[in-house]
Amino acid sequence: MTLPLDKKVAGVLVPVFAVRGEGDLGIGDTQSLMEFIGWAAARGFRIVKILPINETGGDHSPYNAISSIALDPATLRTSCAAIPDILPAEFDRISNEFPALEPDSELVDYSVVKPLKMRLLEAAFARFKMRQLHRKRKRSREFAAFVAEQSSWLENYALFRALMERNGVGEIWTEWPEAHRTLEGAKGWVETLRPRAAQVHRSRIEFFSYVQWQAFRQWRAVKAHAEKRGVALMGDIPFGVSLYSADVWAQREIFQTEWSGGTPPDTVFKHDEFVQKWGQNWGIPLYDWDAMRARDFAWWRRRVRGVREFFDLFRIDHVLGFYRIYGFPFRPERNAEFLPLSTDEARARTGGLEPHFHPAPDDTEERCERNRRDGEEYLRAVLAEAGVGSVIGEDLGVVPPYVRPNLTSLGIAGYKIPQWEKQHDGRLIPGGEYQRLSLATYGTHDHEPLRTMWEHLTAENAGSGAEYELRVLCEYAGIGEPSREFTPEIHASLLASLFASNSWIAVLMITDVFARCERFNFPGVSGSENWTQRMHAPIRDLAHDATSERVADLIRESGRG
Repeated sequence: MTLPLDKKVAGVLVPVFAVRGEGDLGIGDTQSLMEFIGWAAARGFRIVKILPINETGGDHSPYNAISSIALDPATLRTSCAAIPDILPAEFDRISNEFPALEPDSELVDYSVVKPLKMRLLEAAFARFKMRQLHRKRKRSREFAAFVAEQSSWLENYALFRALMERNGVGEIWTEWPEAHRTLEGAKGWVETLRPRAAQVHRSRIEFFSYVQWQAFRQWRAVKAHAEKRGVALMGDIPFGVSLYSADVWAQREIFQTEWSGGTPPDTVFKHDEFVQKWGQNWGIPLYDWDAMRARDFAWWRRRVRGVREFFDLFRIDHVLGFYRIYGFPFRPERNAEFLPLSTDEARARTGGLEPHFHPAPDDTEERCERNRRDGEEYLRAVLAEAGVGSVIGEDLGVVPPYVRPNLTSLGIAGYKIPQWEKQHDGRLIPGGEYQRLSLATYGTHDHEPLRTMWEHLTAENAGSGAEYELRVLCEYAGIGEPSREFTPEIHASLLASLFASNSWIAVLMITDVFARCERFNFPGVSGSENWTQRMHAPIRDLAHDATSERVADLIRESGRG
């Protein structure tokens, strides 16, 4: 689906895991998302934006997936209707072996959800294998065609997943036996297996391929459903990829695994001493762009083609990384070790290395021009696969002056956070002056919801900085004297002002649609509270919510419907 630039549209951001649909198993899935798309379409939203849907590892973070292509089995509807290989009796038997999932639970319990879904998929595959796989029937041929079509990544991924399972330490391949730590070594090990062991291994490869077949089928159906409802799906590609991914394990030569990407020191993170002193150390390996260039950026091209199978447009998280990225010569596991050290003391433990921008900082005109030129080259490879008007770049943070003009010249929409958009003299930029090729929003999944932000800014002990931020927000939304209470009138003024902006796309987090305070992620914090929060109500109840109807009116009045 194409969204022309001359037609302004409204979008809503919701993580798939957060959606509460009919018959889900304690986590949002493809069927739940289709229900949500229907709700969104009926209220005038033309875009439903979600977070990355690639398979997650032990931390459940969609931004730290174990594959840049493979889809997360947790997003699948594992019912008898959705997967014909699951029998009702088998579904009931397996479900009863797990703790009961509370349908009104506010949090996703991954310790139950993931094993339950994998057990159901195992049962489905066992029946498919017995009745279809080697009998040359229609579905068997469809499966074989899928495996052949996706072989460029599926073969290595399935081997990686089989080794994860065999070694029992998850995706951390650096802790696997020596023979399994490289693709070449693992393939050599497979050749040494005795016939019975080799047969078991092949079956596991087939199983993980079968899961991806089911995932691709369901997600293609989601996209088709969205198109019927006149809704464009917007996906998300993290700039980096996890060190502990099938991609890095299989293609070590295109990554710089000795460096960990992140961001420079940032005093905004008052709760995190390390970030204030050293920066954010995400742990993602840096790219070896020379090696990628020699392969015509094949890895990035395949990654983009994978996303385009399911999404009409997508956001690149941290698009600044294409131009330059801050790198650490140590892994995040060593952050605590480096926190108290001076720069000289840190160098002594890293062989003289210290965190810095790669390939170079923007400290001279020549380096700025080189970074701009290289970033444009890499992004052109992305655009060659993505198509015109389908890429949005998350260009927030400390942005070099050449980045936004370059993104615009490439036809990539950047972000507009109203309370951050100011002229050089500090004057607030009115929404009517935003360039059309942009996406306006009050916050991403990393930000606190509007209601929470308002309550923090109006708190008695908020301080002068908060008073200034509140004034800026009120100026943008045309709010007079602000009250401490986040009233329906304030909520409506903020949303109406965002919709009235000149930006092509205006996106609300689902929490901001309903003026809620739930958070899906706390950046810089690793713990069980992240990526577990579900929506406050099932989709069936949202249709009768007066707040969502007021938002529908605002969308209609703004002409974004």
